[in-house]
Amino acid sequence: MNAKGLLAGLGRLAGREALYPDLRRALRTTAAFMAPLVLAQLGLITGPAAFAAIAAQNIALVDVRGAYRGRISLLLAMALILAAATGLGAAASGHPIGAILATVLVALAMGAWRHLSPDYGPSLAAASALLFLIGLALPGAPAEQCAVYALGGGLWGVVLQASLWPFRPQHPLRQTAADTWLALGELFAAMAYDDTRDEATRHAEIAARETAVRATLDRTTALLAAAPVSPLRSQLEALNLSAARVATRAVVFHAALDALRARPEFPRITATVQPLLTSLTNTSRTLALAIVTRQASQLATSEVRLQRLANLVQVLQARIAAHAADPSVGAELGDLLRQLAEQLPVLRRQLRASIDDGPEGRAWSLELSDLDTWTFRPLAASLHLSWHVDAALRRFTARLGVLLVLGVLIFEYGHIARGYWLPLTIVVVLQPDYGSTRVRAAQRLFGTLAGGAVASLLLFLSLPPAALLAAITVTMFGFSYHLRRHYAIAVFYITLMIVLLTEATSGVTVQFTLERFFATMAGGTMAMLAALLFWPVWEWQRFPAFLAAALRANRDFLHLLHSRLQAGGAYDPAVVAAKRHAEAANGALFASLQRMAGDPKHQQDRLAQAAALANGNQRLTRALTTVALHLTPGAPLDHPAGTRFVVLAADALDALARHAAPGTGPAPDLAPLRAALDAFEAPLATAGADQPHAQRDRWIFGQMSRAAVELEAMLLAAQSETAT
Repeated sequence: MNAKGLLAGLGRLAGREALYPDLRRALRTTAAFMAPLVLAQLGLITGPAAFAAIAAQNIALVDVRGAYRGRISLLLAMALILAAATGLGAAASGHPIGAILATVLVALAMGAWRHLSPDYGPSLAAASALLFLIGLALPGAPAEQCAVYALGGGLWGVVLQASLWPFRPQHPLRQTAADTWLALGELFAAMAYDDTRDEATRHAEIAARETAVRATLDRTTALLAAAPVSPLRSQLEALNLSAARVATRAVVFHAALDALRARPEFPRITATVQPLLTSLTNTSRTLALAIVTRQASQLATSEVRLQRLANLVQVLQARIAAHAADPSVGAELGDLLRQLAEQLPVLRRQLRASIDDGPEGRAWSLELSDLDTWTFRPLAASLHLSWHVDAALRRFTARLGVLLVLGVLIFEYGHIARGYWLPLTIVVVLQPDYGSTRVRAAQRLFGTLAGGAVASLLLFLSLPPAALLAAITVTMFGFSYHLRRHYAIAVFYITLMIVLLTEATSGVTVQFTLERFFATMAGGTMAMLAALLFWPVWEWQRFPAFLAAALRANRDFLHLLHSRLQAGGAYDPAVVAAKRHAEAANGALFASLQRMAGDPKHQQDRLAQAAALANGNQRLTRALTTVALHLTPGAPLDHPAGTRFVVLAADALDALARHAAPGTGPAPDLAPLRAALDAFEAPLATAGADQPHAQRDRWIFGQMSRAAVELEAMLLAAQSETAT
């Protein structure tokens, strides 16, 4: 490879690392873990260095988002929690009753961390449980010393994290804003027509990406709102809003295009649309990179791609007009493309405003100035501070507490060497739902078995201390790099690392790896049986509530759109909020559907009908969003057919919601609603072709007709569910 090719490859690696920091995270975590161990090997620290190493590793592993004040508050709080868990475990060691009470307290705390933060809570819960169990397994270790070492390691992890913040591309808010554009790029990639996916798979992937975009948009909005007021925050909020607008228009255009699937001109049109989707994908990813790096070269690349995108939209408008058999359909698709094109110049200005005017290579970020307040108050902005705890989480916490107590009793009274592996396996395998627990158990068992087999071979090698430390470094790097990518591979590396680490301190035999394997098997089996038998949460029991909420969100969206149409209103913030609420409800609904698919077959209650209703409701949201985009200020549409559709659709959504969640009203009769929707006919237009807004009215009534068909299909699915 010549020097130019090498530089190009390094540039691509640097760009990918700026957006997907797996390599940086692995290096950071490895350095955090190894530093206490190296100091212990050199004799510079004589206490329990393992607590410091594990605490530092878990703090360094966190990918924090948001402003610096929120980051530092979160990391310091995590360090204190890890130190407290370590001290509690060491204090309870050797006291069976105290150990049981402390285990119950830790289980309750793990549930609390999950409730307070879905993003950071699970990792904090697992890390605190690990340190607690190790402290519990070391009788005679001074609790204060263990806690101090864990706190010292945690603070070392905080220092390591913070030392990288001033340097590109790790900025407080930029990665947060870039995440939205990355999610958008994944959505556009899922929309591609030039692959071999079947339609069911393709639509499922698009639905999943839509949900991810909505969740990322909401998370980014919340994190930016919690940041200190500054010009940068305003610029990134504008970019996030533009991402939402581009996503809305692209999704609506794609849905309108898919409605033409049965027409002969569809293959010709999709052949011309695919370059646009590819350009949208590449442009979104380039924008994310420019937002993060602030480099003039990335800004220039983004502007070139935005211009190419604008050119493609213009070409596509002409080709769709030429290929569409129905001029009205071609005009509607062209209008949606026009709305998409209108966002591009705005986006170019917003991106340029967010890029610093300083020299391209400058490393130090002046954005560090928001570290002026060292307080835990910013932490509250990123937490879920609600007294209402989800029923599934309550059951999960109870299940976890019982299993942890049982696991602690086994290794405390059974006097099993390193028996804490059993309850630790329970902690990492047990998930709130059965499907996730089953997948995690299989991955952990495979990783442990493979890692144990390789580790047994390593026992025949008598590695010197320096080589052992080097091998531990490599395995910790492998674990950290693969943890977010492939859990089974990560477990393989961590199994190797534990064997090597134990070899470095006390020497191991084949019995050591067998103990870990059987403890993993026992813990995984207990977690699986608990998820299956002990107060299980089957998703079919929860799905109806999610479905009813999503149906009612669409009903509310529909009513608001009707009021805007009658009054000649605009696509204003209230309409946007209603659309977001409907999209968020659909996201929760599809997450529930995915969990149901992971449940045992006998618990997948009418999965096909549930999927039909969920997909129908999402398509209905897209149709309503299309109507929202056609709202024209000062141009009311108060037509009897529109009012009749709204009444029929609202009644159907209410009936479906009552059918999904019985007990909220009398059982609905769905047959008359189906008949009424079947008889509904929307006019082609409200006025002659020469009248203003006639084309717009035709498009809106077209969406009403599609929505009526969708609702009728949903009613049919609900009726077939009742019949079976």
